[in-house]
Amino acid sequence: MTHTSQQPSPIGDQGTTAGLSLEGEEYQLLACEEAESLLLRFKTERRVAHLQGDDAARFRADYEAIQRQYPAWKPDQTLAQLWDQGGYSWLAVEEIADFEGDDRS
Repeated sequence: MTHTSQQPSPIGDQGTTAGLSLEGEEYQLLACEEAESLLLRFKTERRVAHLQGDDAARFRADYEAIQRQYPAWKPDQTLAQLWDQGGYSWLAVEEIADFEGDDRS
């Protein structure tokens, strides 16, 4: 399979502007503090993993590998794979604050 154009990674590299990176119905990925840390949210279970340092670097590498293998996957498919099979769910804690855009009461 040839890939003629490469899209930039939505999770960014060091030095990019912080902000929303990926969002699906069940999962959300936010880049924080100039993309040096990441928040991976599982919305339906109200759990969040704050990834910093080596964990954030490993997540970026895992994400890029999945994107190369399954370029057509939607955000929820990619983030669910990382959450479950990548082991990032083990780093998650219960959310204690609501995030913008949540439609829950």
